[in-house]
Formats: sequence, structure tokens, C-alpha cells
Amino acid sequence: MTDNQHSKPTTGPTGEGENGNEEGVILAPWERAFDRLLTPFEEFIHRQTTGGMVLMGTTLLALLLANSALAPAYQHLIHLPASLQFGDWGLEKTLHHWVNDGLMALFFFVVGMELKREILVGELAQPRHAMLPIVAAAGGMLVPALIYTLLNGGTPEVRGWGIPMATDIAFSLGVVALLAGRVPRGLITFLVALAIVDDLGAVLVIALFYTEHIALDWLGWAAAVVGLLVVFNLAGIRRTMPYFLVAVVLWYLLLESGIHATLAGVIGAFTVPARPRYDPAAFSRRVRALMARFDRSYRPDASIMTNDELRTIAQALGNGALQVQAPLQRLEHLWSLPVAFLVVPVFALFNAGIPLQGSDWNALLRDPVALGVGLGLVIGKLIGITAAVWLALRLGIGELPKGTRFRQIPGVALLAGIGFTMSIFIAELAFRADPETLVLAKTGVLFGSLIAGVGGFLWLRLTAEPTPEGVPDASAQGPAGH
Repeated sequence: MTDNQHSKPTTGPTGEGENGNEEGVILAPWERAFDRLLTPFEEFIHRQTTGGMVLMGTTLLALLLANSALAPAYQHLIHLPASLQFGDWGLEKTLHHWVNDGLMALFFFVVGMELKREILVGELAQPRHAMLPIVAAAGGMLVPALIYTLLNGGTPEVRGWGIPMATDIAFSLGVVALLAGRVPRGLITFLVALAIVDDLGAVLVIALFYTEHIALDWLGWAAAVVGLLVVFNLAGIRRTMPYFLVAVVLWYLLLESGIHATLAGVIGAFTVPARPRYDPAAFSRRVRALMARFDRSYRPDASIMTNDELRTIAQALGNGALQVQAPLQRLEHLWSLPVAFLVVPVFALFNAGIPLQGSDWNALLRDPVALGVGLGLVIGKLIGITAAVWLALRLGIGELPKGTRFRQIPGVALLAGIGFTMSIFIAELAFRADPETLVLAKTGVLFGSLIAGVGGFLWLRLTAEPTPEGVPDASAQGPAGH
């Protein structure tokens, strides 16, 4: 077996290693070479801008596929049926619906965990700090919806009023990261809190206004399952698998009830425990006791595979390291990267492919749906957020983040107009039965988000000042958001 070729440490836990290795570290024959290859890749994955770059790349790919000779194959792939079958029970949907109704539940799961964390221990936990992003988000949702409604009132297309309300946190934070050192941390925190409140508003809008019919019997079973998740939480069940399995059942029940099934992600996230088993002091005592036993059990020339006591202690240390973290914290960390680098890009690939060839651009730019979405995202967000912040400051019900000036708020308001993921998602709900109007709405989302992103970047670039509280570099870690 090749594992026998591993080098063995020649000293105890506190000794020096050989061959320039970190002390006590056992390396496989090719491990150092692989580390040299993988470390830059891992650093790239964790950069704040990378999620936005991947999302932008898949969006451009979708547009390219939809406007090339591959368009028929692309459309065939999107509408390809796929089914789950267990005996007499079966569930069949197109790949497009599996992505939007199924895979996006994971996106909403991460959104729900971010919401819960912010409410419990983040910016939204302190009323004084929470008021400004809450008021700003409210203004940034109401004014875009009003602009869209004014342009489409009295027509069936008014149903799309919720489309320009949303903010895409991944894209907006990616733009901020490009302004390394020029944007104070407080302004970034304000943008994150605003976007999270915005997400909560979008979730409520989806639940309340984009549900066509409700099957009360299925909804009753769904409520019972939510009750079971709450019981798990109150009973102190901290293993994540029971929550996942029950949340899958909740997803199916909501799907059958008529309420959009992705809301199972948010509901499930809010039931995940935020209480760890050990507080830091108790964990510290436990680790010291276990390490004392570990050192006593150590035998210099014996493998851990032949020392059962040492292996048991190491396992207890690993379990303790998990139990000092809240399950909410562990799950958010676990799912943030897969959602940012798989779920959201796949959603973009299946939903951003808008056929633009042969479009009548003059008619498109005058169309009330495309115009309402685009103006809502750009002008609506700019006016709504800036005016709401100004009013809150005048009334004394909020305060600007540390190091932030009011002249920077319009730049953040423009960045909040990058709606993309959630806006396209709501457009799918509003116009899934009207493909032509759906294309118009998505076109408005793409162009509105592009203008808002460029405008927000230029505004902050021209008005911001270098500050020690700014983003230190483009590789700084941040939420892998959505």
C-alpha cells in the first residue's frame, strides 16, 4: 500500500520535525507538491470577488448559448424532463423547474441562516444599528415597486411589481471589493445588512403575493412538520441530519400546497439551533483535560492506529470542536461556498439565457415591463434608499456607520440596484406563464443591474477616500453570498 510510504515523525507532540516539515506533520509522498498547486486555488475560491466573477461568467455563457447556433440545444437542455420515482410515487419536472424549485431551496436555506445570524448576533441585533439598514431597505423596496406599478398599472403585467425590489448581495459586494481601501468597513456592513433585510422582504413578497393557490390539507401537514423542527430545536438536537431530512419533507409538502417550495429553505434555516453545546470556557476546560490525557497516552514509536486510547481522545477532541460551534454557524459555513459556486451559477445558466438577436431595441427600451424593471432597479433604489437614510438621520432614528459619510450612501443605493438572482427568480414566478413578458422582465433586470453596478462603482470611486478602515485587499474574505 502506498500509505506505508508516509514519513514518520521522529519526535513527540512537542518535538521538531525533519526535512523542513512543520513539526509532527506526516506528509504523503506527493502531498507537498499538491499543496503548492491547491493553495493558490483555495485562496482564489475564498476571495470576496470570486463568487461574483463566477456568477458573471455563467451569465455571459447563458447569453452566449441563447444567442448562438447552440440555442436550440440550450433550450432543449433547459426543458429536458427529469423525474424521481419510488414505486408508485413519482415527481417529474423539467430541469429548469428542478433548478428553480429544488436547487434554489439551498440558496434560500443560506439566506435564512444569514438572516437568523444577523438578527441574533449581527448588525440587526442592536436596534440602534439595525434601524438605518431596515429603513433604507424599506425605501429601497417601496420606491422601485411604485415606479414599476406606475408604468404598468391597469395591465396584467403589473404582477411583476416585486421584480425590481431585490438586491443581489454577491454582485454588490463583488463591486465593493474592487474599491479596495477606499470604502470604510462600516459602509460594507451597512450594505450587507441592507441586502439581508431586502432578502427578508423578498421572501415575504414571494410567500404573500406570488402564491396562486393554496391546498389547505397539504399546508396543514407542512405546519405539522415545521412544528417537528421546532421540537427538535427545543429538545436540544444539534445534529444537522435530522433537520435536513425533515426539511426535504417540508419542501415536498410546500410544493404540493401551492406555496413556493423554496421557502422551505428559509423556514428550515430558522429552526436550526443557534446554541452550541459548550460555551468557550467549558470547551477550554474540556480540551485541557483531554490534552493532558492525550500526552499521557502518547507512545513515541507507536502509530495512533494501534493506540485505542489515543484515538478515542482525538475523536473526543474533534467532537468537542464541533460542539463549541452552533449548528447554525457550522451549516452556514458548510453551505456558503456550494451555494455561491454551484447553486447560484447553475440558476444563472438556466435563467439568464435571454435571446437578444433580432430584438427591436427601440421598442424594447420603451416597453413598460423592461422600463419599469430597469428604472426601478436604478432610479428606484437610488431615490428610495438615499431618501430613506436622509429621513432617518433627520428624525434621529438611525446613525451612519463609523467612517461613513452621507455622500457615499447614493453609491451604496446604486449597488443595491444590482437585483439579478432574486429579481430573475421573482420574474420567473410572476411571468412563468407568459414567456414573452418574462424575456422583457429579464432584459430589464440585466440592463438595470449592469447600469446600477457601473454607476455605484463610479460614484463610490469618485466620492470615497482612502481609509485605514477600508477593505484591505481584493482577496479579503466575505460572505459567499448570493
